[in-house]
Amino acid sequence: MQVIILASASPQRQEYFKIMRLPFIVRPSFLEETYPEGLSPRQTAEWLAIQKILAVAGDDTWVFGADTIISIDDFLFGKPKDRMDAKRMLSIMNGRPHQAITGIALMSDRRLVSSSVESEVEFADISDAEMEWYLDSGDWKGTAGAYKIQGLAGCFISGAKGSFSNIVGLPMRETYRLLNEAGYFCQ
Repeated sequence: MQVIILASASPQRQEYFKIMRLPFIVRPSFLEETYPEGLSPRQTAEWLAIQKILAVAGDDTWVFGADTIISIDDFLFGKPKDRMDAKRMLSIMNGRPHQAITGIALMSDRRLVSSSVESEVEFADISDAEMEWYLDSGDWKGTAGAYKIQGLAGCFISGAKGSFSNIVGLPMRETYRLLNEAGYFCQ
């Protein structure tokens, strides 16, 4: 199997690549996660994943990018800038369902394809004291929507529908499908 360039510094994505037994090299893009207005949440996630690929692709045959965003009402949440931003995000999601959307993109032999997966996550009602306790933990840093379902915030998740691996940050089924359709597993 050829080595895949993973355009992401996410430890969760790296772990899922290991689970899938994909040989990879991490080459993070370090792009500022801004995006054009007027895109749907799914289009935004895919656009960001594609931009990560374009930022790191050289002569490599296989490059993979992913980006997860959180969507609720008309708001899109990426990674919080600071504690106040994390608190703002969590306050909006408190006691309500929201969507975790991961856009994935693959460049193989200069052909670029993308897809996205959407899952629903519901936060329980959490008190101000619980929110401060969580924010004090720092577990919100560097994560879309200021939480990791597999981290401390799992204490506040009352339900989830859809792909768990998507909520973590890499929809394994869709990742496998893109790679398989591009001929990666059949080389």
